[in-house]
Amino acid sequence: MQMNRNKIFALNEEIRKKDYVLATYYIELDKDTDIIAKASAMAIGQTVGTWIPVPGITEEMQEYHMGKVVNIIDIPPYELSTQMNSDKCSYLIQIAYPYINFGAQFPMMITTLLGNDASTSAQVKLMDLQFPESFASQFNGPNFGLEGVRKLTGVYDRPLVLNMIKPCTGFSPKVGAKIFYETALGGVDLIKDDELLGNPNFCKAVDRVKEYNEAAKAAFEKTGKKTVYVVNITDSVDKVLDNAKKVVDAGAKAVMINFAAVGYDMLHSLAKNINVPILGHYAGAGMLYEGTLNGMSSPLAVGRLPRLAGADIVMMNTPYGGYPLLHHKYIQTANELSLPYYNIKPSMPAVGGGVHPGIAERYIKDLGTDIILAPGGSIHGHPKGAAAGARAMLQAINAVMNGIPLDEAAKEHSELRIALDLWGYKK
Repeated sequence: MQMNRNKIFALNEEIRKKDYVLATYYIELDKDTDIIAKASAMAIGQTVGTWIPVPGITEEMQEYHMGKVVNIIDIPPYELSTQMNSDKCSYLIQIAYPYINFGAQFPMMITTLLGNDASTSAQVKLMDLQFPESFASQFNGPNFGLEGVRKLTGVYDRPLVLNMIKPCTGFSPKVGAKIFYETALGGVDLIKDDELLGNPNFCKAVDRVKEYNEAAKAAFEKTGKKTVYVVNITDSVDKVLDNAKKVVDAGAKAVMINFAAVGYDMLHSLAKNINVPILGHYAGAGMLYEGTLNGMSSPLAVGRLPRLAGADIVMMNTPYGGYPLLHHKYIQTANELSLPYYNIKPSMPAVGGGVHPGIAERYIKDLGTDIILAPGGSIHGHPKGAAAGARAMLQAINAVMNGIPLDEAAKEHSELRIALDLWGYKK
């Protein structure tokens, strides 16, 4: 398709004045491949056109609906053909898409960003998105956000502690309630279902809410500490909203959904139809970001998009629990969740995977105090029981908050000492 440069190319400053979403992709090509032609084909092919010229594309379509190539960045930053000493070349390409094409919803936006050419004739990875405020604000984001989660728990001066019930699944609501009670006695702020327990016949979500709320009440009567149950409502998409309504009617104060499995739009729909905080879980999100030549970056997949979709809390991975996530990706994901972003409320990052008392200081140094620490095995696997495991975690947090080295605090707290002996201490 013959186009003049004014129609297919634009400068960044000009795009910022208009209603475009700016996408940045990584691509690798044979060195003889024309990157200008490749980027131009993507801009056209993911908006108004296809790989060969077709009739019916009007001047008006090109003006209001066609993508534009904004930038091409060489990696390394070559300027001369004599510098290219490899058969492959790598680039970052920036393409601007008129958001009138898809509107403030996820299915068609993701189809535009990663469908058509991006899933057939070009192997690309979506690295970054820049939304104008006029577009981002249409998503609304979290209903409660960080401040709402703190209000729910009544804790304002330290990181929150979230536990997930172990074993993951295979038990009845009454058995789960006993585990909940023992853990709540240790003073944790929130207890959620493991992501592997949804709404099976042997342990219905509504029944769990009733049993666990009774357990929370019993623990409160002993300790004076409120523990909030976060119930997993992940299910077939035609059942999620019904599950949500039923558990809230049964007394649920917060819900959890696996956005990687049900999709960002299901999370978005849930946020528009429910009036309790939502924990968005990332289980399975690796399929969205682990490829180097497909998918999207982890800060987008686990940070920006679930925040826009309405998750008040987002479970995210870290480099410390055995998963080889790059350290800067972990920091960037937390930034996407919590830094100021137009009028969208911040989501509260929840870090999980190998969390134990000896690593509390590291997380607080990395991310600050407006986070949730989510230990699982280190609570339920504590030799003195789940309550002791929970106390050990809180003892570690309180020591860090008061500037006391953990090995010093352990001299005063046997639960913490046992945990440090078992799992170590990472400063």
